[in-house]
Amino acid sequence: MSDVSATSSLNDLFLRLRSSLAWVAAQFWATLLLILAGVAWTRLPDKHAWQVGLTLLLPILLIVVLLFVQAKTMRNLLSHVKGRTPLVIGTLMLLVWAAVVWLAWWALNWCDDQIPSWAGYLNSRASAHARATVFTYGHIQTWLTLLEWILRWIVIPAKVIPYAIASAQWGWRLPWRRLFGLLLNWRWWLAVVVASLIAVTLPIHFFSGIPHGTVAHQVWAVIFKFAGAYLQAVVCWVLLVAWAAVLFERGSTAAKEPGDDLLVLAPVHSGPLGEDSVRLPLSERSSDAGGNA
Repeated sequence: MSDVSATSSLNDLFLRLRSSLAWVAAQFWATLLLILAGVAWTRLPDKHAWQVGLTLLLPILLIVVLLFVQAKTMRNLLSHVKGRTPLVIGTLMLLVWAAVVWLAWWALNWCDDQIPSWAGYLNSRASAHARATVFTYGHIQTWLTLLEWILRWIVIPAKVIPYAIASAQWGWRLPWRRLFGLLLNWRWWLAVVVASLIAVTLPIHFFSGIPHGTVAHQVWAVIFKFAGAYLQAVVCWVLLVAWAAVLFERGSTAAKEPGDDLLVLAPVHSGPLGEDSVRLPLSERSSDAGGNA
């Protein structure tokens, strides 16, 4: 049964990617263009007033375009459901979650600077035997660095991405039960761990070797390494967002869409049902009571 469910989930994943192929492709070329534009922005002169204005406006424009592409991709990977918020609001909601990530990373950067001090303090609090065997300065520093890496590349993405996808689709009216179900799903956490190892850890080994060969060979090697790291990061990001969309839809059987009430025909006057009637929401509790009766 689990094999059938896994196969069905993978089929759903590839169907969503194929149906959103245009925006999935935009993740590659649009992100690359934005990176190149960002590099060009660092080279802009500031001799004239219009150049200073362009220097100030270009980062804002790049952020808006990036968030728009991400919001549109997330909305296309999810099903077209009732209660979808306008695209402008969905894009602005992504800006909120981007600010949350920035604040979290700022805090982690501060913690990263404090790791040597914390390692020295914890090492000094251990016994003499423990300081020489287990709780050495090097061991404690390695453990704290690993903890910081897990928080940065696994915990924060696993927590923020589901909220960002839901906000791009529904704005402030989030499907909390489906969100909590996704955050407690071991498949989601496994996907985040694998994506982090491939997109973050693996590219580090591309640049760990000693350069050799001619200058032209080294230049092309660096270009290919950067291209490989870029493709790995974008592919992992797209697959992670699509997988979150799949798990969202899998959780829709246990929780309704926000504002998606069960509608039934109910008379409002003394006339026949088919003539004078409107659709009124029927709560789940009422429907269950009617079924039990």
